[in-house]
Parts: sequence; structure tokens; C-alpha cells
Amino acid sequence: MIELPLSTSKQSALAVATNVARRAGNVALERFNKEKKVSFKGRANVVTDVDIKAEKAILTVLKKEYPDFNILSEESEPIKTNSPYSWIVDPVDGTRNYASNVPHYCVVVALALEGEIVLGITYDPVRDELFHAEKGKGAHLNGARISVSPKKTLEQCLLGFDMGYVDEKALTALSMVQGLWGNLQGMRVMGSSALGLAYAACGRFDLYFHHHLYPWDIASGLLLVNEAGGVVLDKRGEVSNLQSVSVIASSRHLLDLFLKATNGTTWRLST
Repeated sequence: MIELPLSTSKQSALAVATNVARRAGNVALERFNKEKKVSFKGRANVVTDVDIKAEKAILTVLKKEYPDFNILSEESEPIKTNSPYSWIVDPVDGTRNYASNVPHYCVVVALALEGEIVLGITYDPVRDELFHAEKGKGAHLNGARISVSPKKTLEQCLLGFDMGYVDEKALTALSMVQGLWGNLQGMRVMGSSALGLAYAACGRFDLYFHHHLYPWDIASGLLLVNEAGGVVLDKRGEVSNLQSVSVIASSRHLLDLFLKATNGTTWRLST
């Protein structure tokens, strides 16, 4: 079990991460259903002025409490130091939802030690649900221990997935999902990969997959699922890490069934 450094004000890393996640969540919630300035980073990849404001609320505190740590945040240039620790931040995951006033988005704050996630927070301000995990200490939702799905067959499963921004990859994912149709309880496209992984960690989704991701999308979710007794693999079936572009999350048993059922599909074979 890793003992994480205390902050300059002698707080634990978990306390600092929880505090900044809630601060950013409050910033986003206060502006939800109100006018926002929306700009485009790509055809369907949006950012709002609230993303920037929420990010500032996080980074201001992290820089003060852990001035020597690296920081990787979606809307800012990376801060690089000689520390083995790196904060990874997504101030609003699910910005397309948020910009459209769909109440399904979250804040991600994670801490990595030499590239391995050791602390993860996913905070949903709409529902006031805070998912957290520390390496070796389990995964929790609002303080209660959580675990991945105990289902035994794909026919029992609810599958969650997201499409990303790359059209041709999205089409291969839809083709794969079509092949599974009729062999699952249901499917949901949610619009937030971080919440999708959190939902897999607590068993709301029996399986979750995505194919076009960045480190801040998955940083907290990787640890949440692992500490909840599950596994996160990429679409080639290898263990996912911060550099992975794709993720499939569930219990080891359900992942084996999913990989078998989708073997040979274009989505699984594509880069």
C-alpha cells in the first residue's frame, strides 16, 4: 500500500483531490441550464467557458498544495517537473452533454506515480455522487464500497459504450454492437467515458467500452474498476494504461465472454 505525500497544508492527497473535484463540480453545476460560450476543438469536440473556469478552480489549488507535481489537464498546456507524481485532470468530462444541458457529466481528478494511477476521483455534481479509489484500498461511491458486476452471462448484461469523435471508428463499433444485439439485456450510449467507467466499477453497467480516449478520460476510471475487483483491457485484450486509446471494462469473467463474442470484428482488429 502506497503512502501518498501530504500537501503543503498537511492535507492528504485524497482530501485535496476531493476538495478540488467538488469545487469544479459546483462551478459547472451553477452554470448548468444557463448560457455558455461554446467553441469547437474539432467537428464534434466542444469546449465551453465553464470548462476553463472549472479547470482554473482545480489547478489553482493543486499548484498551491503540490507545487512540485506534474499536471496534465485537458484544457491547458502540461506542467512538467522532476517529480514522479502527476495530477491528471478533466474539469468537465462529457462536455457535449454539458453544452447541450444534458445532466450527465463529471469532473475527473487523478494522481499517477511514475505513470501508474494511485488515486482517482470521478465526481458527478448533478447527483452529488463522488466515486473514489486509492491503490490497495478499494473503490467507493459516497464512502460505500463498490464492486463490478457479478453477472455470469452476456444475456444478463447491460452494455454501456460511447462513440467518440472519429466517424469511421464509430461505425465499426456500431457494427460490433449490432452483432451483439439480441444477446444482451440492453445498451446505453451515455456521453461521458469517465462516468461510463465509474458505472462499470459499481455494477450499473455490466460492461463498458470506448475506442477513442485520452489519459484524462480514463485516469480515474482505470483505478476505480481495478479496485472494484474488475479489469480494464484495450480492444486487443491487453491490460489498459494511461496510454491506451481503447478500453473495455468489467469483471474478468464477463470480459472473457465479450472478447470471445466479438473476436474477429472490425472494431477489435482496427487500430
